[in-house]
Amino acid sequence: MNGSESMVHTLLNNDVSVCFANPGTSEMHFVSALDRLPQMRCVLGLFEGVVTGAADGYFRMAQKPAATLLHLGPGLGNGFANLHNARRARSGIVNIIGQHAHDHIAHDAPLTSDIEGIARPVSHWVRTCASSMTAPDDTAAAVQAASGPPARVASLILPADAAWGPSTAGGVQKLPQRPAPCPADTVIDAIAQLLRSKDHAPGSVALLLGGRAMRGLSPRLAGQIAARTGCKLLAETKNARSERGSGRVNIPQIPYPINGALETLKDIRLLVLVDAIKPVAFFAYPDKPRFLVHPDCRVETLATGDEDVETALAKLNDALGGVPSQVAYVSDGVSPAWSDGMPNSLDMGRALAALLPENAIVVDEAITTGRQLQSSAAAAKPHDWLEITGGSIGYGLPCATGAAVACPDRKVVAIIGDGSAMYTVQSLWTMAREGLDVTVVICANRKYQILSGELDAMGGPPASTNAQRMLSIGAPALDWVHLAQGHGVSATRVDTMAGFAKALENGLRSGGPNLIEVLL
Repeated sequence: MNGSESMVHTLLNNDVSVCFANPGTSEMHFVSALDRLPQMRCVLGLFEGVVTGAADGYFRMAQKPAATLLHLGPGLGNGFANLHNARRARSGIVNIIGQHAHDHIAHDAPLTSDIEGIARPVSHWVRTCASSMTAPDDTAAAVQAASGPPARVASLILPADAAWGPSTAGGVQKLPQRPAPCPADTVIDAIAQLLRSKDHAPGSVALLLGGRAMRGLSPRLAGQIAARTGCKLLAETKNARSERGSGRVNIPQIPYPINGALETLKDIRLLVLVDAIKPVAFFAYPDKPRFLVHPDCRVETLATGDEDVETALAKLNDALGGVPSQVAYVSDGVSPAWSDGMPNSLDMGRALAALLPENAIVVDEAITTGRQLQSSAAAAKPHDWLEITGGSIGYGLPCATGAAVACPDRKVVAIIGDGSAMYTVQSLWTMAREGLDVTVVICANRKYQILSGELDAMGGPPASTNAQRMLSIGAPALDWVHLAQGHGVSATRVDTMAGFAKALENGLRSGGPNLIEVLL
């Protein structure tokens, strides 16, 4: 048995059974090992950003890591942006990154690079295999680091001689997972006392939820706390996965535009963080504050991302006397009808809410168009909503790919801006090859609309010729029907709400990958 085989055995023995891959020469022994172990599902991406983004989407839904297989430093570099997004989403990923053989690195071959240096900014854990004999233990350690709690991005660099050299039998077990610690009772009691206080003006107290607090029992516990105390509930601007729909606690998000965020938080004087961070502007703007809360706002933390969020909320709810029969922010499931005519984000959100099947997964990278899409989500059947946590566009199509691999029995709808979709358009090919049940909605406004807004927010002069050429992608116009068909995905183009609703119904019924280009 060589080092590669021992690594694959170890991955499988630790419940890592999917490998998203774009390999090269230095990874061929690992590829050969995958060929001899068909229990590992191998999913090819035609660009490394598809590979890393798919691993992110897979973890968000499966709640266990997948492996990636990347070719040396340049391959890792190509996957960097979506590893950044995965790190911000707190997704667990085991990156296997090929490296030259130990005795070849010093010769400075054309693909030689500082792989560890590239990996560190987007990884919590980095290691280079010393030899084929250490490979199985190194792999078990990488899985341990990725699995958590908390889940992390682990990057294991595999020199070619460690891949082909002899190794011990595979199947090394990672250590048992340690449960996340719960915040101290003194912390919970102190926050309960703050929430019970009569010193706060009405509407001036809020819980801010993020991360794991947006799913499972946590939102309902927060809803009980809000019903009991009268505090507001807010969610971070972008969330890795939130559970929304009728009968669920639907927590409004802090808006992305800085003026909207400042307006939302202007009256808050006590903000309690639950697996969230102090709200900060996405960017610095002239004459705008860097943090979004009022300067007089007191910010306290109930539970960090390293702690047991659900238990912390349960204990806080018990301390406050919250009861299951009284829950705030629960939707009644009534969605307003959409208007026919030209598509717009508000009506598209209403149609989506009406047509989504139960247990669907929505992957949202619609950027500016998407800001109103979620406004009707509370009226839809229960579903999951996945967002771009790290702000690096090109996440949506790969994330939908990984989510569909993780949950083959669930419908996936990916709503993507046309500019963002071009970053990782190769995902369509993987969807077609794997037969994934994904309906892709391309919001085609043929411009980087978000940058037009950012140019205004920065206070510069109106866009003239050069600026307009950098903000528009309409000359020539992208043809998403032919782009999709060229990747093996059926596609249609619509320019009315009636056409969109019909295409969405058909797409959800199809059982395979399909694309709807919506002209806005």
